[in-house]
Amino acid sequence: MTNSISDVGLSDCILVIGSNTTEQHPLVATQVFDALEKGATLFVVDPRKIRLAEFAHEYAEIEPGTNLALINALIHIIIEEDLYDKEFVKNRVENFDAVRESVKDCTAAWAETITQIPAETIERIARGFATAKRGSILYAMGITQHKTGTKNVGALANLSMITGHVGREGTGLNPLRGQNNVQGACDMGGLPDVFPGYHKAVNPETKEKFTKAWGEVSCLDGNKISEMFDRIEEGKMKAMYVMGENPILSDPDQTHVIHCFESLDFLVVQDIFLTETAQYADVVLPGASFIEKDGTFTNTERRVQLIHKVLEPIGMSKPDWQILAEMMQLFGYEGHYDSVGDIMDEINELVPQYGGITHARIQEVGIQWPCPTKDHPGTPYLHKDKFARGKGLMQVTPYEIPGEQVSEEYPLIMTTGRVHHHYHTGTMTRKVWTLDREFPKGFVEIHKKDAEALGIWDHQEVTITSRRGSITAKALVTESIKEGVVFVPFHFVESPVNKLTSQVVDPVTKIPEYKVTAVRIEVTK
Repeated sequence: MTNSISDVGLSDCILVIGSNTTEQHPLVATQVFDALEKGATLFVVDPRKIRLAEFAHEYAEIEPGTNLALINALIHIIIEEDLYDKEFVKNRVENFDAVRESVKDCTAAWAETITQIPAETIERIARGFATAKRGSILYAMGITQHKTGTKNVGALANLSMITGHVGREGTGLNPLRGQNNVQGACDMGGLPDVFPGYHKAVNPETKEKFTKAWGEVSCLDGNKISEMFDRIEEGKMKAMYVMGENPILSDPDQTHVIHCFESLDFLVVQDIFLTETAQYADVVLPGASFIEKDGTFTNTERRVQLIHKVLEPIGMSKPDWQILAEMMQLFGYEGHYDSVGDIMDEINELVPQYGGITHARIQEVGIQWPCPTKDHPGTPYLHKDKFARGKGLMQVTPYEIPGEQVSEEYPLIMTTGRVHHHYHTGTMTRKVWTLDREFPKGFVEIHKKDAEALGIWDHQEVTITSRRGSITAKALVTESIKEGVVFVPFHFVESPVNKLTSQVVDPVTKIPEYKVTAVRIEVTK
Protein backbone atom coordinates (compact mmCIF):
# COMPACT_ATOMS: atom_id res chain seq x y z
CA MET A 1 0.00 0.00 0.00
CA THR A 2 1.25 3.46 -0.81
CA ASN A 3 -0.92 4.83 1.99
CA SER A 4 -2.14 3.91 5.46
CA ILE A 5 -5.40 2.15 6.28
CA SER A 6 -6.60 5.27 8.13
CA ASP A 7 -5.94 7.32 4.98
CA VAL A 8 -8.83 5.56 3.25
CA GLY A 9 -11.17 7.36 5.63
CA LEU A 10 -9.78 10.69 4.41
CA SER A 11 -10.52 10.02 0.74
CA ASP A 12 -13.34 11.82 -1.01
CA CYS A 13 -13.45 9.28 -3.85
CA ILE A 14 -12.69 5.57 -3.51
CA LEU A 15 -12.41 3.10 -6.38
CA VAL A 16 -12.69 -0.51 -5.20
CA ILE A 17 -11.82 -2.96 -7.96
CA GLY A 18 -11.31 -6.70 -7.60
CA SER A 19 -11.67 -6.62 -3.81
CA ASN A 20 -14.45 -7.99 -1.62
CA THR A 21 -13.34 -5.56 1.06
CA THR A 22 -16.03 -6.00 3.73
CA GLU A 23 -15.57 -9.79 3.86
CA GLN A 24 -11.81 -10.06 3.40
CA HIS A 25 -10.43 -6.80 4.82
CA PRO A 26 -13.06 -5.61 7.32
CA LEU A 27 -10.76 -3.12 9.07
CA VAL A 28 -10.12 -1.38 5.76
CA ALA A 29 -13.86 -1.52 5.04
CA THR A 30 -14.59 0.44 8.24
CA GLN A 31 -12.48 3.26 6.81
CA VAL A 32 -14.45 3.11 3.56
CA PHE A 33 -17.67 3.54 5.54
CA ASP A 34 -16.10 6.38 7.55
CA ALA A 35 -15.27 8.15 4.30
CA LEU A 36 -18.83 7.61 3.02
CA GLU A 37 -20.25 9.17 6.18
CA LYS A 38 -18.10 12.25 5.46
CA GLY A 39 -19.55 12.49 1.96
CA ALA A 40 -17.07 10.50 -0.13
CA THR A 41 -18.03 8.95 -3.47
CA LEU A 42 -17.63 5.17 -3.86
CA PHE A 43 -17.15 3.26 -7.12
CA VAL A 44 -17.20 -0.56 -7.02
CA VAL A 45 -16.13 -2.82 -9.90
CA ASP A 46 -16.81 -6.55 -9.50
CA PRO A 47 -18.72 -9.35 -11.27
CA ARG A 48 -20.51 -10.02 -7.96
CA LYS A 49 -22.76 -7.60 -6.12
CA ILE A 50 -20.59 -7.65 -3.01
CA ARG A 51 -21.82 -5.84 0.10
CA LEU A 52 -19.94 -2.65 -0.79
CA ALA A 53 -21.89 -2.51 -4.05
CA GLU A 54 -25.00 -1.70 -2.01
CA PHE A 55 -23.36 1.57 -0.90
CA ALA A 56 -21.72 2.46 -4.21
CA HIS A 57 -22.58 5.59 -6.16
CA GLU A 58 -21.65 3.59 -9.26
CA TYR A 59 -21.52 -0.21 -9.38
CA ALA A 60 -19.87 -1.67 -12.49
CA GLU A 61 -20.77 -5.33 -13.02
CA ILE A 62 -17.72 -6.33 -15.02
CA GLU A 63 -17.08 -9.38 -17.20
CA PRO A 64 -14.27 -11.38 -15.51
CA GLY A 65 -10.88 -10.89 -17.11
CA THR A 66 -11.62 -7.50 -18.68
CA ASN A 67 -10.29 -5.12 -16.01
CA LEU A 68 -7.57 -3.83 -18.32
CA ALA A 69 -10.07 -2.67 -20.93
CA LEU A 70 -11.97 -0.75 -18.26
CA ILE A 71 -8.88 0.92 -16.74
CA ASN A 72 -7.52 1.94 -20.13
CA ALA A 73 -10.92 3.42 -20.99
CA LEU A 74 -10.90 5.44 -17.74
CA ILE A 75 -7.45 6.79 -18.65
CA HIS A 76 -8.62 7.58 -22.20
CA ILE A 77 -11.62 9.57 -20.98
CA ILE A 78 -9.61 11.51 -18.40
CA ILE A 79 -6.99 12.50 -20.99
CA GLU A 80 -9.47 13.24 -23.80
CA GLU A 81 -11.63 15.40 -21.54
CA ASP A 82 -8.56 17.23 -20.24
CA LEU A 83 -9.21 16.12 -16.66
CA TYR A 84 -5.72 14.85 -15.90
CA ASP A 85 -3.39 16.59 -13.43
CA LYS A 86 -1.10 18.44 -15.83
CA GLU A 87 1.23 19.76 -13.15
CA PHE A 88 1.77 16.29 -11.65
CA VAL A 89 2.28 14.70 -15.06
CA LYS A 90 4.73 17.41 -16.13
CA ASN A 91 6.88 17.31 -12.99
CA ARG A 92 6.64 13.75 -11.72
CA VAL A 93 5.82 11.36 -14.57
CA GLU A 94 7.63 9.82 -17.55
CA ASN A 95 6.23 8.15 -20.69
CA PHE A 96 2.90 9.96 -20.58
CA ASP A 97 2.81 10.56 -24.35
CA ALA A 98 3.34 6.87 -25.13
CA VAL A 99 0.49 5.89 -22.80
CA ARG A 100 -1.78 8.59 -24.24
CA GLU A 101 -1.11 7.21 -27.72
CA SER A 102 -1.73 3.64 -26.57
CA VAL A 103 -5.22 4.41 -25.19
CA LYS A 104 -6.37 6.78 -27.96
CA ASP A 105 -8.93 4.23 -29.22
CA CYS A 106 -9.97 2.95 -25.78
CA THR A 107 -13.28 4.77 -25.70
CA ALA A 108 -16.07 4.02 -23.26
CA ALA A 109 -18.06 2.52 -26.13
CA TRP A 110 -15.14 0.23 -27.00
CA ALA A 111 -14.79 -0.84 -23.36
CA GLU A 112 -18.54 -1.52 -23.11
CA THR A 113 -18.32 -4.18 -25.82
CA ILE A 114 -15.59 -5.99 -23.82
CA THR A 115 -16.50 -5.38 -20.17
CA GLN A 116 -20.30 -5.25 -20.62
CA ILE A 117 -20.33 -2.17 -18.39
CA PRO A 118 -22.49 0.62 -19.84
CA ALA A 119 -20.40 3.36 -21.44
CA GLU A 120 -22.21 5.99 -19.36
CA THR A 121 -21.15 4.23 -16.15
CA ILE A 122 -17.52 4.13 -17.29
CA GLU A 123 -17.62 7.84 -18.10
CA ARG A 124 -19.11 8.77 -14.73
CA ILE A 125 -16.45 6.78 -12.88
CA ALA A 126 -13.67 8.41 -14.91
CA ARG A 127 -14.95 11.94 -14.34
CA GLY A 128 -15.68 11.37 -10.66
CA PHE A 129 -12.26 9.92 -9.90
CA ALA A 130 -10.37 12.53 -11.93
CA THR A 131 -12.11 15.52 -10.36
CA ALA A 132 -11.87 14.31 -6.76
CA LYS A 133 -9.48 16.13 -4.43
CA ARG A 134 -8.24 12.89 -2.87
CA GLY A 135 -8.85 9.67 -4.75
CA SER A 136 -7.88 6.26 -3.41
CA ILE A 137 -7.74 2.92 -5.25
CA LEU A 138 -8.24 -0.35 -3.36
CA TYR A 139 -7.60 -3.62 -5.15
CA ALA A 140 -6.90 -7.25 -4.33
CA MET A 141 -6.67 -10.59 -6.11
CA GLY A 142 -9.54 -9.79 -8.44
CA ILE A 143 -6.96 -7.61 -10.20
CA THR A 144 -3.81 -9.72 -9.86
CA GLN A 145 -5.04 -13.29 -10.46
CA HIS A 146 -5.25 -12.91 -14.22
CA LYS A 147 -3.06 -13.50 -17.25
CA THR A 148 -2.72 -9.71 -17.35
CA GLY A 149 -2.32 -9.24 -13.59
CA THR A 150 0.92 -7.27 -13.88
CA LYS A 151 -0.53 -5.08 -16.63
CA ASN A 152 -3.68 -4.53 -14.55
CA VAL A 153 -1.59 -3.18 -11.68
CA GLY A 154 0.53 -1.08 -14.07
CA ALA A 155 -2.63 0.43 -15.57
CA LEU A 156 -3.98 1.29 -12.11
CA ALA A 157 -0.64 2.96 -11.36
CA ASN A 158 -1.08 4.98 -14.58
CA LEU A 159 -4.55 6.00 -13.40
CA SER A 160 -3.20 7.12 -10.02
CA MET A 161 -0.42 9.13 -11.62
CA ILE A 162 -2.39 10.97 -14.32
CA THR A 163 -4.92 12.10 -11.70
CA GLY A 164 -2.22 13.08 -9.17
CA HIS A 165 -3.83 10.77 -6.61
CA VAL A 166 -0.57 9.53 -5.11
CA GLY A 167 1.95 10.94 -2.65
CA ARG A 168 -0.66 12.63 -0.49
CA GLU A 169 -2.92 11.71 2.44
CA GLY A 170 -6.20 10.12 1.42
CA THR A 171 -4.91 9.04 -1.99
CA GLY A 172 -2.80 6.17 -3.28
CA LEU A 173 -2.67 2.82 -4.98
CA ASN A 174 -3.48 0.35 -2.24
CA PRO A 175 -3.25 -3.42 -2.73
CA LEU A 176 -4.94 -5.24 0.15
CA ARG A 177 -2.82 -8.20 1.23
CA GLY A 178 -4.62 -11.51 1.56
CA GLN A 179 -2.84 -12.81 4.65
CA ASN A 180 -1.43 -11.26 7.79
CA ASN A 181 2.28 -11.38 6.90
CA VAL A 182 2.37 -11.54 3.10
CA GLN A 183 3.98 -8.09 3.06
CA GLY A 184 6.57 -9.10 5.65
CA ALA A 185 7.44 -12.32 3.83
CA CYS A 186 8.11 -10.36 0.62
CA ASP A 187 10.12 -7.75 2.53
CA MET A 188 12.33 -10.50 3.94
CA GLY A 189 13.14 -12.02 0.56
CA GLY A 190 10.31 -14.53 0.21
CA LEU A 191 10.46 -14.06 -3.57
CA PRO A 192 12.61 -15.99 -6.06
CA ASP A 193 14.61 -13.08 -7.47
CA VAL A 194 15.39 -10.87 -4.47
CA PHE A 195 17.14 -10.93 -1.11
CA PRO A 196 15.73 -9.22 2.01
CA GLY A 197 14.97 -5.57 1.34
CA TYR A 198 14.29 -6.25 -2.37
CA HIS A 199 17.98 -6.41 -3.28
CA LYS A 200 18.01 -8.00 -6.75
CA ALA A 201 19.71 -11.39 -6.56
CA VAL A 202 21.63 -10.94 -9.82
CA ASN A 203 23.21 -7.62 -8.83
CA PRO A 204 26.91 -7.89 -7.86
CA GLU A 205 26.30 -5.50 -4.95
CA THR A 206 23.78 -7.96 -3.50
CA LYS A 207 26.25 -10.83 -3.59
CA GLU A 208 28.92 -8.69 -1.95
CA LYS A 209 26.61 -7.44 0.81
CA PHE A 210 25.10 -10.79 1.78
CA THR A 211 28.29 -12.80 1.38
CA LYS A 212 29.86 -10.46 3.91
CA ALA A 213 26.95 -11.05 6.31
CA TRP A 214 26.29 -14.76 5.80
CA GLY A 215 29.19 -16.28 3.92
CA GLU A 216 29.04 -17.56 0.36
CA VAL A 217 25.50 -17.28 -1.05
CA SER A 218 23.82 -18.24 -4.31
CA CYS A 219 22.65 -15.18 -6.23
CA LEU A 220 20.78 -16.91 -9.03
CA ASP A 221 17.15 -16.16 -9.72
CA GLY A 222 14.96 -18.96 -8.39
CA ASN A 223 11.73 -20.46 -9.68
CA LYS A 224 8.30 -19.04 -9.01
CA ILE A 225 5.73 -21.51 -7.63
CA SER A 226 4.16 -22.47 -10.95
CA GLU A 227 7.65 -22.87 -12.43
CA MET A 228 8.62 -25.25 -9.62
CA PHE A 229 5.93 -27.69 -10.70
CA ASP A 230 7.20 -27.40 -14.27
CA ARG A 231 10.71 -28.29 -13.07
CA ILE A 232 9.36 -31.29 -11.14
CA GLU A 233 7.57 -32.56 -14.22
CA GLU A 234 10.75 -32.09 -16.26
CA GLY A 235 12.68 -34.15 -13.70
CA LYS A 236 14.91 -31.18 -12.82
CA MET A 237 13.57 -30.63 -9.29
CA LYS A 238 13.75 -33.65 -7.01
CA ALA A 239 12.86 -32.25 -3.58
CA MET A 240 10.62 -29.55 -2.16
CA TYR A 241 10.21 -27.80 1.20
CA VAL A 242 6.68 -26.42 1.74
CA MET A 243 6.23 -24.08 4.69
CA GLY A 244 2.85 -22.74 5.83
CA GLU A 245 1.25 -23.39 2.42
CA ASN A 246 -1.28 -25.93 1.17
CA PRO A 247 -0.78 -26.18 -2.62
CA ILE A 248 -3.07 -29.21 -2.98
CA LEU A 249 -6.01 -26.85 -2.40
CA SER A 250 -4.55 -23.43 -3.26
CA ASP A 251 -2.69 -24.04 -6.54
CA PRO A 252 -4.32 -24.44 -9.97
CA ASP A 253 -4.99 -27.74 -11.76
CA GLN A 254 -5.02 -29.93 -8.65
CA THR A 255 -4.54 -33.16 -10.59
CA HIS A 256 -1.26 -31.80 -11.98
CA VAL A 257 -0.11 -30.63 -8.52
CA ILE A 258 -0.77 -34.04 -6.96
CA HIS A 259 1.05 -35.76 -9.84
CA CYS A 260 4.08 -33.53 -9.21
CA PHE A 261 4.13 -34.18 -5.46
CA GLU A 262 3.95 -37.92 -6.12
CA SER A 263 6.89 -37.56 -8.55
CA LEU A 264 9.22 -35.95 -6.00
CA ASP A 265 12.00 -37.95 -4.39
CA PHE A 266 11.59 -36.05 -1.12
CA LEU A 267 8.93 -33.68 0.25
CA VAL A 268 9.14 -31.77 3.54
CA VAL A 269 6.12 -29.88 4.91
CA GLN A 270 6.34 -27.48 7.83
CA ASP A 271 2.94 -26.47 9.22
CA ILE A 272 0.79 -26.30 12.33
CA PHE A 273 -1.73 -28.93 11.12
CA LEU A 274 -1.55 -32.01 8.93
CA THR A 275 -2.81 -30.36 5.75
CA GLU A 276 -3.86 -32.08 2.54
CA THR A 277 -0.36 -31.32 1.23
CA ALA A 278 1.34 -32.66 4.37
CA GLN A 279 -0.27 -36.03 3.73
CA TYR A 280 2.07 -36.39 0.74
CA ALA A 281 5.18 -35.49 2.76
CA ASP A 282 8.10 -37.75 3.62
CA VAL A 283 8.80 -35.57 6.68
CA VAL A 284 6.44 -33.22 8.52
CA LEU A 285 7.97 -30.55 10.76
CA PRO A 286 5.39 -29.27 13.28
CA GLY A 287 5.48 -25.48 13.51
CA ALA A 288 4.05 -23.30 16.25
CA SER A 289 1.04 -21.03 15.83
CA PHE A 290 1.20 -17.24 16.25
CA ILE A 291 0.12 -17.51 19.87
CA GLU A 292 3.03 -19.85 20.65
CA LYS A 293 5.91 -17.69 19.42
CA ASP A 294 7.53 -14.27 19.50
CA GLY A 295 8.29 -12.17 16.44
CA THR A 296 6.85 -9.56 14.12
CA PHE A 297 4.21 -9.35 11.42
CA THR A 298 4.25 -6.68 8.70
CA ASN A 299 0.70 -5.91 7.68
CA THR A 300 -0.88 -4.56 4.52
CA GLU A 301 -0.02 -0.90 5.32
CA ARG A 302 3.69 -1.78 5.82
CA ARG A 303 3.30 -1.60 9.61
CA VAL A 304 5.74 -3.82 11.53
CA GLN A 305 4.08 -5.07 14.72
CA LEU A 306 5.51 -7.12 17.58
CA ILE A 307 3.79 -10.28 18.84
CA HIS A 308 4.48 -12.03 22.14
CA LYS A 309 4.20 -15.70 23.00
CA VAL A 310 1.18 -16.53 25.18
CA LEU A 311 1.46 -20.34 25.29
CA GLU A 312 4.39 -22.72 25.07
CA PRO A 313 4.49 -24.67 21.81
CA ILE A 314 2.41 -27.83 21.99
CA GLY A 315 4.03 -31.27 21.76
CA MET A 316 7.10 -31.43 19.52
CA SER A 317 6.25 -28.23 17.66
CA LYS A 318 8.68 -25.32 17.50
CA PRO A 319 8.56 -21.73 16.24
CA ASP A 320 9.43 -21.56 12.55
CA TRP A 321 12.58 -19.53 13.14
CA GLN A 322 13.99 -22.20 15.46
CA ILE A 323 13.27 -24.98 12.95
CA LEU A 324 14.96 -22.98 10.20
CA ALA A 325 17.93 -22.05 12.40
CA GLU A 326 18.50 -25.70 13.32
CA MET A 327 18.18 -26.68 9.67
CA MET A 328 20.76 -24.07 8.68
CA GLN A 329 23.17 -25.40 11.30
CA LEU A 330 22.81 -28.91 9.86
CA PHE A 331 23.60 -27.50 6.43
CA GLY A 332 26.81 -25.99 7.81
CA TYR A 333 25.84 -22.37 8.45
CA GLU A 334 28.12 -20.98 11.13
CA GLY A 335 25.88 -18.10 12.25
CA HIS A 336 23.81 -18.41 15.41
CA TYR A 337 20.54 -16.93 16.68
CA ASP A 338 19.47 -17.12 20.32
CA SER A 339 16.21 -15.21 19.93
CA VAL A 340 13.96 -13.34 17.55
CA GLY A 341 15.74 -10.22 18.83
CA ASP A 342 18.97 -11.45 17.24
CA ILE A 343 17.15 -11.88 13.93
CA MET A 344 15.64 -8.40 14.15
CA ASP A 345 19.09 -6.94 14.81
CA GLU A 346 20.26 -8.56 11.57
CA ILE A 347 17.23 -7.21 9.72
CA ASN A 348 18.01 -3.70 10.98
CA GLU A 349 21.49 -4.09 9.54
CA LEU A 350 20.67 -5.66 6.15
CA VAL A 351 17.27 -4.22 5.20
CA PRO A 352 17.44 -0.42 4.78
CA GLN A 353 13.65 0.02 5.00
CA TYR A 354 13.71 -1.65 8.45
CA GLY A 355 16.89 0.09 9.69
CA GLY A 356 15.17 1.91 12.55
CA ILE A 357 12.44 -0.62 13.41
CA THR A 358 13.83 -2.22 16.56
CA HIS A 359 12.01 -4.39 19.07
CA ALA A 360 12.46 -1.65 21.67
CA ARG A 361 10.61 0.87 19.49
CA ILE A 362 7.60 -1.30 18.62
CA GLN A 363 6.69 -2.61 22.07
CA GLU A 364 3.47 -0.60 22.09
CA VAL A 365 2.76 0.60 18.54
CA GLY A 366 4.08 -0.67 15.22
CA ILE A 367 6.07 1.43 12.77
CA GLN A 368 5.51 1.69 9.01
CA TRP A 369 8.51 1.21 6.76
CA PRO A 370 10.51 2.80 5.28
CA CYS A 371 12.10 3.72 8.60
CA PRO A 372 15.83 3.96 7.87
CA THR A 373 17.12 5.19 11.25
CA LYS A 374 16.30 4.80 14.93
CA ASP A 375 15.07 8.39 15.17
CA HIS A 376 12.86 8.14 12.06
CA PRO A 377 9.09 8.11 12.82
CA GLY A 378 8.16 5.76 9.96
CA THR A 379 6.32 6.58 6.75
CA PRO A 380 2.49 6.81 6.72
CA TYR A 381 2.38 7.28 2.93
CA LEU A 382 4.89 6.82 0.12
CA HIS A 383 6.07 9.04 -2.76
CA LYS A 384 5.43 12.35 -1.01
CA ASP A 385 7.80 14.47 -3.10
CA LYS A 386 9.23 11.96 -5.56
CA PHE A 387 9.03 8.31 -6.50
CA ALA A 388 11.74 5.84 -5.51
CA ARG A 389 13.15 5.95 -9.06
CA GLY A 390 12.77 9.73 -9.33
CA LYS A 391 9.89 10.15 -11.78
CA GLY A 392 7.02 7.70 -11.99
CA LEU A 393 7.25 5.53 -15.09
CA MET A 394 3.91 5.12 -16.85
CA GLN A 395 3.60 1.82 -18.70
CA VAL A 396 1.87 0.94 -21.94
CA THR A 397 -0.65 -1.78 -21.06
CA PRO A 398 -2.64 -2.94 -24.11
CA TYR A 399 -5.72 -5.08 -23.49
CA GLU A 400 -5.45 -8.86 -23.92
CA ILE A 401 -8.24 -11.41 -23.83
CA PRO A 402 -8.20 -13.87 -20.90
CA GLY A 403 -6.28 -17.09 -21.28
CA GLU A 404 -9.42 -19.22 -21.31
CA GLN A 405 -12.58 -18.58 -23.31
CA VAL A 406 -16.13 -19.92 -23.05
CA SER A 407 -17.36 -22.38 -25.67
CA GLU A 408 -20.48 -24.35 -26.50
CA GLU A 409 -19.24 -27.13 -24.21
CA TYR A 410 -18.12 -24.77 -21.42
CA PRO A 411 -20.49 -21.77 -21.63
CA LEU A 412 -20.01 -20.21 -18.17
CA ILE A 413 -17.11 -18.26 -16.66
CA MET A 414 -16.14 -19.40 -13.17
CA THR A 415 -14.36 -17.07 -10.77
CA THR A 416 -12.99 -18.06 -7.35
CA GLY A 417 -12.46 -16.39 -4.00
CA ARG A 418 -13.18 -16.51 -0.29
CA VAL A 419 -16.11 -16.29 2.09
CA HIS A 420 -16.22 -14.24 5.26
CA HIS A 421 -16.15 -17.16 7.70
CA HIS A 422 -13.18 -19.08 6.28
CA TYR A 423 -9.54 -18.31 5.65
CA HIS A 424 -7.47 -19.51 2.71
CA THR A 425 -7.67 -23.35 2.46
CA GLY A 426 -9.54 -23.72 5.76
CA THR A 427 -6.52 -25.27 7.50
CA MET A 428 -7.41 -23.38 10.68
CA THR A 429 -10.93 -21.98 10.30
CA ARG A 430 -12.58 -25.27 9.37
CA LYS A 431 -11.42 -26.66 12.71
CA VAL A 432 -13.55 -24.03 14.49
CA TRP A 433 -17.04 -25.51 14.70
CA THR A 434 -18.85 -22.17 14.89
CA LEU A 435 -17.22 -21.06 11.62
CA ASP A 436 -17.63 -24.42 9.92
CA ARG A 437 -21.29 -24.42 10.91
CA GLU A 438 -21.89 -21.28 8.82
CA PHE A 439 -20.24 -22.74 5.70
CA PRO A 440 -19.79 -26.49 6.25
CA LYS A 441 -19.14 -27.32 2.60
CA GLY A 442 -18.51 -25.82 -0.79
CA PHE A 443 -21.10 -24.11 -2.98
CA VAL A 444 -21.45 -22.44 -6.35
CA GLU A 445 -23.22 -19.12 -6.80
CA ILE A 446 -25.22 -19.04 -10.03
CA HIS A 447 -27.51 -16.35 -11.38
CA LYS A 448 -31.23 -17.06 -11.19
CA LYS A 449 -31.70 -16.90 -14.96
CA ASP A 450 -28.79 -19.27 -15.63
CA ALA A 451 -30.16 -21.68 -13.02
CA GLU A 452 -33.63 -21.61 -14.57
CA ALA A 453 -32.20 -22.30 -18.02
CA LEU A 454 -30.26 -25.29 -16.66
CA GLY A 455 -33.12 -26.66 -14.52
CA ILE A 456 -31.21 -26.08 -11.28
CA TRP A 457 -32.89 -25.07 -8.04
CA ASP A 458 -31.48 -23.59 -4.84
CA HIS A 459 -29.37 -25.95 -2.66
CA GLN A 460 -29.43 -28.68 -5.28
CA GLU A 461 -26.22 -30.66 -5.73
CA VAL A 462 -24.60 -29.88 -9.07
CA THR A 463 -21.49 -30.95 -10.95
CA ILE A 464 -19.12 -28.26 -12.21
CA THR A 465 -16.85 -29.34 -15.05
CA SER A 466 -13.94 -27.59 -16.74
CA ARG A 467 -11.44 -28.79 -19.34
CA ARG A 468 -9.43 -30.34 -16.49
CA GLY A 469 -11.94 -32.13 -14.30
CA SER A 470 -15.17 -32.07 -12.29
CA ILE A 471 -16.28 -31.31 -8.73
CA THR A 472 -19.64 -31.30 -6.97
CA ALA A 473 -21.14 -28.55 -4.82
CA LYS A 474 -24.51 -27.23 -3.79
CA ALA A 475 -26.04 -24.49 -5.90
CA LEU A 476 -26.78 -21.09 -4.37
CA VAL A 477 -29.21 -19.42 -6.76
CA THR A 478 -28.89 -15.64 -6.55
CA GLU A 479 -29.20 -12.39 -8.44
CA SER A 480 -26.03 -11.06 -6.82
CA ILE A 481 -23.74 -12.34 -9.53
CA LYS A 482 -23.45 -11.46 -13.19
CA GLU A 483 -25.36 -13.64 -15.67
CA GLY A 484 -23.03 -16.11 -17.35
CA VAL A 485 -20.66 -16.06 -14.35
CA VAL A 486 -20.47 -18.47 -11.41
CA PHE A 487 -18.49 -18.14 -8.17
CA VAL A 488 -16.92 -20.98 -6.17
CA PRO A 489 -14.86 -20.48 -2.95
CA PHE A 490 -11.60 -22.42 -2.68
CA HIS A 491 -11.63 -23.31 1.04
CA PHE A 492 -13.28 -26.72 0.75
CA VAL A 493 -11.54 -30.05 0.19
CA GLU A 494 -14.97 -31.56 -0.56
CA SER A 495 -15.29 -29.19 -3.53
CA PRO A 496 -11.69 -28.50 -4.54
CA VAL A 497 -12.24 -25.73 -7.07
CA ASN A 498 -8.59 -25.74 -8.11
CA LYS A 499 -9.20 -29.11 -9.68
CA LEU A 500 -10.90 -27.00 -12.36
CA THR A 501 -8.63 -23.96 -12.75
CA SER A 502 -6.05 -23.74 -15.51
CA GLN A 503 -2.28 -23.38 -15.64
CA VAL A 504 -2.56 -20.08 -17.56
CA VAL A 505 -0.31 -17.59 -15.74
CA ASP A 506 0.79 -13.98 -15.85
CA PRO A 507 4.06 -14.01 -17.86
CA VAL A 508 5.86 -11.78 -15.35
CA THR A 509 4.76 -12.93 -11.89
CA LYS A 510 3.55 -16.40 -12.96
CA ILE A 511 0.44 -15.90 -10.81
CA PRO A 512 -2.35 -18.22 -12.06
CA GLU A 513 -5.50 -16.98 -13.74
CA TYR A 514 -7.78 -18.14 -10.92
CA LYS A 515 -10.48 -15.62 -11.81
CA VAL A 516 -11.34 -16.88 -15.31
CA THR A 517 -12.15 -20.55 -15.95
CA ALA A 518 -14.62 -21.82 -18.54
CA VAL A 519 -17.04 -24.37 -17.05
CA ARG A 520 -20.40 -26.06 -17.49
CA ILE A 521 -22.84 -26.94 -14.71
CA GLU A 522 -25.37 -29.75 -14.60
CA VAL A 523 -27.48 -31.48 -11.98
CA THR A 524 -25.47 -34.26 -10.31
CA LYS A 525 -26.75 -37.65 -11.37
